Amino acid sequence: MLSTPLLTPARPPRHTPIAGVVLTSADVDSVAGLLHLREFQPLHIYATASVRRILLEENRIFGVLGRANPPAVWHDIPLDAWFTLVSAGSDDSRVSSRCRAVRLSGGYPDYVSDRLRRSLPPEEAVIALVVAEGTAQMFYAPSLPDGSKEWKDWAQKSDLCLLDGTFWDEHELISEGVSSKTAREIGHIPLSGAGGLLEGFEVYQPIRRVLIHVNNTNPILDEDSPEHRQVLQAGWEIAYDGMEFEL
Repeated sequence: MLSTPLLTPARPPRHTPIAGVVLTSADVDSVAGLLHLREFQPLHIYATASVRRILLEENRIFGVLGRANPPAVWHDIPLDAWFTLVSAGSDDSRVSSRCRAVRLSGGYPDYVSDRLRRSLPPEEAVIALVVAEGTAQMFYAPSLPDGSKEWKDWAQKSDLCLLDGTFWDEHELISEGVSSKTAREIGHIPLSGAGGLLEGFEVYQPIRRVLIHVNNTNPILDEDSPEHRQVLQAGWEIAYDGMEFEL
């Protein structure tokens, strides 16, 4: 946080300038950070109704978010409709940005019980997020399951795209001996290969494209690797800690 002044606590003993969090899925990578923010101050948490149920009905540890005074406030994200976020300090104050959830085709995490899974609509499992203010628009998708189509239309209309760069290769985790599942089996289109993100998302207008959520097995993190050079030559950027954007 010291290298990112906007995230520096403003006052003791506990404070964070983060007013709210938008969850795009119930994956551990998406939700674990909520526990680091526990009890600091009340948060506004935005999620689909299904993701909210997974966290509050089956994971009692997330009840710690209710210990803030006042407690965290949960907001159900509507599908196929624009919504606004609450700003810091007031339930009645709205930020000027508009947000919209984009349905993706992913599934719920393995830790969700079969009982609860059967009651959850599949379209609420994984979403991407469009954020717009004035004429500027950003598209955010840290997870891109194979088979999703609608997201490309929103991404192509955006000025900035933050897209799933988790894996370079379909069998990356298998090759590294980390897992027996492919990239697509755990909800991520790989960057390379037939139907990969580099091939499947070709743009001809000046859209800024940044790869996020890069796994530590991904060779693009090695600045001397041919994979790193290939990504840059294709017009992509690779996110780094403290990266800032201005639209």
